[in-house]
Amino acid sequence: MPWAGGTDESPSENIIIKDPNILGGEPVFRGTRVPFKVLIDYLEVGDTLDEFLEQYPGVSREQAIAALEEAKALVLARFGK
Repeated sequence: MPWAGGTDESPSENIIIKDPNILGGEPVFRGTRVPFKVLIDYLEVGDTLDEFLEQYPGVSREQAIAALEEAKALVLARFGK
């Protein structure tokens, strides 16, 4: 199953999935119905990673960090860094 970015080669393929049968295909943390976007929304308003993890205990710290690292890599790749 592809990760949120849509390729099977990504290292995060085990962390973020996109399945049309789960929340209409919104990228979610594998094994949950927690959208990746929710983590970004938490951070965007100034909440901490710990606050997110308290509200969504089905997502591990390792999953959240790996997903953020993948997002970072995509942004840096897009802008050539």
